[in-house]
Amino acid sequence: MRLAGKIIRCGRQRARRLDAEAGMATAEYAVGTVAAVAFAAVLFKVVHSSAVQTALSHIITTALNVSL
Repeated sequence: MRLAGKIIRCGRQRARRLDAEAGMATAEYAVGTVAAVAFAAVLFKVVHSSAVQTALSHIITTALNVSL
C-alpha cells in the first residue's frame, strides 16, 4: 500500500502543477495573436506603398506579356 500511496501523491502533485500553469497557454495565444496582427499591419502598409505597387504591377505586366 505504501507504493500505491506514493503513486497517488505523485499524481496529485503533477495535477497541481498542471493546474497552476493552465492560464499560460491563453496568455501565449494572446501574445502570439497580437504579434501576428502587428506583422499583418506592417505587411499591409508595405504592400500598399507606391514603390511596392509599382514593382508588383511591373512584374505582373511583364509576366502577362511573355510570348510563348
